[in-house]
Amino acid sequence: MDKGIFVEGLKNRTKIFAIDVIHFYNELEKNETVRIIGRQLIKSTTSTAANYRAACLARSKNEFFSKMSIVVEEADETYFWLLILKERRFAREEGVSVLLDECMEIVKIMSKARANIYKN
Repeated sequence: MDKGIFVEGLKNRTKIFAIDVIHFYNELEKNETVRIIGRQLIKSTTSTAANYRAACLARSKNEFFSKMSIVVEEADETYFWLLILKERRFAREEGVSVLLDECMEIVKIMSKARANIYKN
């Protein structure tokens, strides 16, 4: 696959994931705890998408590595908040499981991309 197509696909995938998480949050029954976790969840998932876009504009390998490190951290944080919602049963299993799977895929892809920066 062409690298440019792959990169654009990941930009779109992270954006769609962020939108899906926002829709997921909007469907949850709200209480104080869910609102606090939801705020963190939305911040981390949108940060994943935004920082990946920024990484694609990096001016050096070091800058790319730094931005990709943020992407991995934010995606992992998103996974954490989704797990909390699942384990505390604030979200239905079927709704959150799909997001957890997609989030883990994003973490793996971004981690591998970051690890391969200095191999070329």
